[in-house]
Amino acid sequence: MIKLDSKIPGGPIADKWSNYKNSLRLVNPANKKKLEIIVVGTGLAGASAASALGELGYNVKVFCFQDSPRRAHSVAAQGGINAAKNYKNDGDSIYRLFYDMIKGGDYRAREANVYRAAEVSNEVIDHFTALGVPFARDYGGMLDNRSFGGVQVSRTFYAKGQTGQQCLLGTYSSLNRQIAKGRVKMFPRRDMLDVVVIDGKARGIITRNLVTGEIERHGAHAVVLATGGYGTVFYLSTLALGSNATAAWSAHKKGALFANPSFIQIHPTSIPVLNDYQCKLTLMSESLRNDGRVWVPKEKGDKRHPSQIPEGERDYYLERRYPTFGNLVPRDVASRAAKERCDAGYGVGDTGLSVYLDFKDAIAKQGQKAIQDKYGNLFEMYEKITGTNPYTEPMRIYPAGHYTMGGLWVDYNLMTTIPGLYAIGESNFSDHGANRLGASSLMQCSGDGYFILPYTIGDYMADEIRVPKTDTSHPEFEKAEKGVKDRIERLIAVNGTQTASSFHKRLGKILWDHCGMFRNAQGLQKGLELLNELEEEFWKEIKIPGSKEEMNQELEKAIKVADYFEVGRLMIEDALARNESCGAHFREEYQTEQGEARRDDANYSYVSAWEYQGHGKKPLLHKEPLKFEFVELKERSYK
Repeated sequence: MIKLDSKIPGGPIADKWSNYKNSLRLVNPANKKKLEIIVVGTGLAGASAASALGELGYNVKVFCFQDSPRRAHSVAAQGGINAAKNYKNDGDSIYRLFYDMIKGGDYRAREANVYRAAEVSNEVIDHFTALGVPFARDYGGMLDNRSFGGVQVSRTFYAKGQTGQQCLLGTYSSLNRQIAKGRVKMFPRRDMLDVVVIDGKARGIITRNLVTGEIERHGAHAVVLATGGYGTVFYLSTLALGSNATAAWSAHKKGALFANPSFIQIHPTSIPVLNDYQCKLTLMSESLRNDGRVWVPKEKGDKRHPSQIPEGERDYYLERRYPTFGNLVPRDVASRAAKERCDAGYGVGDTGLSVYLDFKDAIAKQGQKAIQDKYGNLFEMYEKITGTNPYTEPMRIYPAGHYTMGGLWVDYNLMTTIPGLYAIGESNFSDHGANRLGASSLMQCSGDGYFILPYTIGDYMADEIRVPKTDTSHPEFEKAEKGVKDRIERLIAVNGTQTASSFHKRLGKILWDHCGMFRNAQGLQKGLELLNELEEEFWKEIKIPGSKEEMNQELEKAIKVADYFEVGRLMIEDALARNESCGAHFREEYQTEQGEARRDDANYSYVSAWEYQGHGKKPLLHKEPLKFEFVELKERSYK
């Protein structure tokens, strides 16, 4: 029986992390040379962790399915990275960032983890600046800031609309330094398909070489998963096509609890679906809402060109509904408001499934050059995709699947319920609650990798210094490898008539329609029935051309889609079990008279942590109570 122990230290919240670090055990430099750590994933979380652990003297093996860490999905984060520097002297502080994250997550996150993320944010910015990340600067040469949704201060550091890419390049340079020193060994083009557990501890992974098809064994004293989220379960999402849940899901099936799976963020500013042949959607940064105004026509079905609709006939609905925050309300609020307007018949474009994001007023006030300096590459990207010039005509945007707040359950040390197995960045659940504030993703991923995990993993490794290197001929490695090979054989043996992508597309539609922005009990039950039917068809009709002993992208897709059926089922189970609305989890049965989310703190103030019981068996729910000692639980309002 798994028991949850969050290991949250006592004391005042501002002192928890400092005091806890002082109590953690250390490993001396000579002993670190004897220890091996596997890091899976090379985005900001994985690359920062691998470089920091290498710098400390551990032997690190780092894996990614891309050909280079530079292609990790962290490059797609456009708008910025938060830190509580208060450079604008507008009242910001570590506590204010902590409070904004707790409130933005609709009071469904751990206080201690969130405060620590806010606390290390300042170290993250200092570190990236030292690495040479070209953050924007003001006229006097100081680092510049802009605001993001759900806050009333300017705390977001940015590099035009390329912040994720620039931060990743900085982290990539620190990773390469350790590779050159021989402390980190890089394994590109590997897909992690299973974690190996020996005597209750994570001791390695099974990977597939995506070039040769070879199944490989890799051992270590500890394993760190930095494999991102599972938002591509919706098929159409803002995530990279290669983003997937397989690594985290394999850990879940080996005993790592999966927390809050139904908490998936819908981003309000995606380029709308343009045709039936798209395989992904493109994000327009939330930073655009600093200067862009969101509106729809006041008359239903008004199909006039936006330039022909007078100011008095425009509904700036976010400014009307939420006068305090206006266009900078949090993502879940802005997404639901856009869908409500479109469903009511006020949407624009041929499909009616989009709203306008208009920069006319900002350009008139600041000049096109100022807007171009802040958002130039985003405007160029929009024009290339849509053929419309956003300097002269409003952008059209609509909500899309984005970030996953759910993920592997971890304690304060970032360790899962499998000893020696850690999850950092978006692959864990810990810092964002039911909705993530913009620009907190890069902040959390980098903080986990550079400034939290290197401390907490040392406490675990202190007990491993007498443990010899893991022998990959151990029976548990053989068993795990056989399980991976058998599953691949089963997929190929079906030899049906339909592609993995065709199943993924249909699965994504089921989940978007029944477990997307709006949910209700009847729809969730219907979605579960449809998912089960489609999964049964998948195992009868999946077609994988080619061989397993070669590069085979159709096989890669099929493995991911097979896992997504199970992930989607758990999403629905979690959404059904949470009879309240909170953040991105919006149950239509539980809303206020004004159409806002209605929480039930008396019955659902907990983390849902699910234990895998076997395929086709109902998962077991564990509950981690959420205690709020330093913030007051109250209705979340941005009016």
